[in-house]
Amino acid sequence: MKRVTGIGGVFFKAKDAPALRAWYQRHLGIDVQSWGGTAFTWTDADDKPTGGMTVWSVAPETSKQFAPSASPFMINYRVDDLHTLVATLKAEGCDVLDVQDSDDGKFAWLVDPEGNKVELWQPPAGQ
Repeated sequence: MKRVTGIGGVFFKAKDAPALRAWYQRHLGIDVQSWGGTAFTWTDADDKPTGGMTVWSVAPETSKQFAPSASPFMINYRVDDLHTLVATLKAEGCDVLDVQDSDDGKFAWLVDPEGNKVELWQPPAGQ
């Protein structure tokens, strides 16, 4: 079974999230949306979409999104078969916090040995 297939997103906290988002938008051209981030659509060499994306998002320093971790970041990893992987991780003794299915795909959250929250994501078909 394949485990992680790529990076689905990078999420981090900022002391002044609106100012940092504006900096990235102005200086690096990131199309920051009202929800605080953007989704980079994957493309091939001819700039045609290939069915994937990577989310980038800046959260306020006070965000509880990464709890119970105290880390200022969280990485989302893409997976092909979330429920099978979660069962394997639990059998291996990993600290799996939650599993959810949604319109945006299947998600699971766990904590690594350093206390960092990790998000696993099985995108909907075609993404």
